[in-house]
Amino acid sequence: MTIKEAQQLVDIWINKYGVRYFSEMTNLAILMEETGELARIMSRKYGDQSFKENESPDSLPDEMADVLWVLLCLANQTGVDLEKALIDNLDKKTKRDGSRHKNNTKLK
Repeated sequence: MTIKEAQQLVDIWINKYGVRYFSEMTNLAILMEETGELARIMSRKYGDQSFKENESPDSLPDEMADVLWVLLCLANQTGVDLEKALIDNLDKKTKRDGSRHKNNTKLK
């Protein structure tokens, strides 16, 4: 699935089941909430915290998908083609950081 196809699938789902998109500000708040949930799982699975009884490391893919879902919603609402944006962003990073990380002694 391409990113463009993912944006289209989210839009179809929203219009079929979700009635309408939440406002952009509400979706931004939801994105922060979902990012926090992802951070909680990451800190327990890869960091120093332990899981609570009702938490599962198996929820990592679902939490990542939740973050992606809301980001796709925001892109649809604001007219951003995320596929093009990612390609442009990779080009920017390549031009800016093409040798920077290779020359960083902290990464060796």
